[in-house]
Amino acid sequence: MDFNKTRYIPMSRRRRIYEGKAKVLYEGPEPGTLIQHFKDDATAFNAKKHQVIEGKGVLNNRISEYIFQHLNDIGVPTHFIRRLNMREQLIREVEIIPLEVVVRNVAAGSLSQRLGIEEGTQLPRSIIEFYYKNDQLNDPMVSEEHITAFGWATPQEIDDIMALAIRVNDFLSGLFLGIGIRLVDFKMECGRLFESDMMRIVVADEISPDSCRLWDVKSNEKLDKDRFRRDLGGLIEAYTDVAKRLGIMTENERPMGAGPVLVKG
Repeated sequence: MDFNKTRYIPMSRRRRIYEGKAKVLYEGPEPGTLIQHFKDDATAFNAKKHQVIEGKGVLNNRISEYIFQHLNDIGVPTHFIRRLNMREQLIREVEIIPLEVVVRNVAAGSLSQRLGIEEGTQLPRSIIEFYYKNDQLNDPMVSEEHITAFGWATPQEIDDIMALAIRVNDFLSGLFLGIGIRLVDFKMECGRLFESDMMRIVVADEISPDSCRLWDVKSNEKLDKDRFRRDLGGLIEAYTDVAKRLGIMTENERPMGAGPVLVKG
């Protein structure tokens, strides 16, 4: 099937499948596809903190497209097909596994709090953690024992997820280091992609500054959602900086509705 020739249906006429904190999924133009729409909503602490930040969805759409396209190119299977417009991408429909997979390279956030390790400490090796996706329970951390006992994923699927997580971490670490950014940690979600009689685990959801901790290599300045979580301000500026360093936005370009821009005479 040529996904590049699918016709575009206006948002108002599409059937909404699911709405999350930062994205909405609509019925896609072809069977087995969905349209993923990025909202401007910023949430933290499972939506206890919420704000609409104009232009955030545009930036996350562009950055996530860039990352997923590169993952596809190096043979890491994902749900991503192509970006449709400023806020939307065409994706394959998958059965989401109810786990958040967190890969940590540097101590930060909840790991620092739990284990008393100073933020910024390089970990002896990358650590993979699993969290059960459930907002009411605040996404509790779970072990492989929990995952298999409750049937969220099989042992083989856990192996596949961990192998994907390591590959994504290797790719992202190198990508960001090349533009002067330290990948502290990131969150990844996976889904089951059914194709005829085959099923495979693929990377799903998004990978953006919303789901990564990104620090400037020299200054340790935070270029991610911690700017919102910790009331540091400057979230759009930080996300725009990441997009420009990746080469997906020009110096003068700005996300739609990101406020006035100074024009140098």
